Amino acid sequence: MLGLGKRDFALLVIVALLTILAPFLLNPFPVNSAMAQFNAGYPDLMQRFVIFGIFAIGYNILFGLTGYLSFGHAAFLGVGSYAAVWMFKLFSMNVIPAIALAVVTSGLFALLIGYVSLRRSGIYFAILTLAFAQMSYALAYSVLTPITGGETGLQLALSDPRLLDFAVTESGNIPRPGLFGLKMNASTELAFGDWVFTFSIGYYFCAIIMLLAFYMAIRLFRSPFGMMLRAIKSNNTRMTYTGVHARPYALAAFVISGMYAGLAGGLMASMDPLAGAERMFWTASGEVVLMTILGGVGTLIGPVLGAGAIKYMENIVSKINEEILHSWFAFMPDGLENLLVTLIYPFVGKGWHLTLGLVFMLVVIFLPGGLVEGGQRLGRLFRGRKAREAAKSKQSNPAE
Repeated sequence: MLGLGKRDFALLVIVALLTILAPFLLNPFPVNSAMAQFNAGYPDLMQRFVIFGIFAIGYNILFGLTGYLSFGHAAFLGVGSYAAVWMFKLFSMNVIPAIALAVVTSGLFALLIGYVSLRRSGIYFAILTLAFAQMSYALAYSVLTPITGGETGLQLALSDPRLLDFAVTESGNIPRPGLFGLKMNASTELAFGDWVFTFSIGYYFCAIIMLLAFYMAIRLFRSPFGMMLRAIKSNNTRMTYTGVHARPYALAAFVISGMYAGLAGGLMASMDPLAGAERMFWTASGEVVLMTILGGVGTLIGPVLGAGAIKYMENIVSKINEEILHSWFAFMPDGLENLLVTLIYPFVGKGWHLTLGLVFMLVVIFLPGGLVEGGQRLGRLFRGRKAREAAKSKQSNPAE
């Protein structure tokens, strides 16, 4: 269905169900329980899950299929954010035109950078993309201050013309991004006993966009174009010997990947109409590399899992402080309680990067295929155990 094979369609359905049910799945603990610290079902974090999932899906098209490692993809994320905010300032607070402008602008910017960077490969390509991203960051931070807002960022103001929403600006308040009257920050809560579930319009809008982006990525992976990109990764030199010029295919993949990043940037601005130069910094580019490797390079669902894992640690593990740790171990003797808190505290709170580094090292060493490989191993182990049990059950008992 939808032009997909059975396995791909099943994967798309699973991702759709997980996305739709996320407010329930990410709030497994009662609000007043000690474990509520680990709930992640609030709108802002769920939006980050799907937005950075889109960012990682797009990056995987370049890195996972062609093997070109870019350290400058955050530049397209930032360009998309700036383009969306300018659309909000000049024309309308409707998110559709803003996202469309973000995708187009990022695609053109990626075409320019890719045309230059793809003249080299390997580490030279990676350094070129990093250089372009850092130059973009420097321009946005200081040189292009009238366009980007400099270090304070680009923000909305009452004085913005908003030519297509003039009636809205007369209310005296800065309007919020919306979709034909539906505000992105609107949400509703549903209580079941001690559980509270929040349903946000902004999250479900981003989730629908993510599902469409995921579907397009599947089609691209299975297309002849995707096969050409795999050939580039496998042996670019052999392709050249056969008379196939690989650079146009790699440039197309680079532009598509940049457009995905611009889409993510436009969605970020749609949820929170603010764009800053920090979104272009090299650490943001390194983050999407970690997401892709952690989830599984070249896999379909891997980058989404990697993005969710990193954002969960960034927003949940980083909030665990000494007070929370002491409340967890309060039932223990004082000496043992203090010892456990002393041992655990360096890995949470401000030290959450240490935990992320350890997880990343373990994945790279023991699961080179990322979290997807871990899931595949568990699946094979489970299927093997079921097969052994079935074989045993078929064996006849010896006669006494």
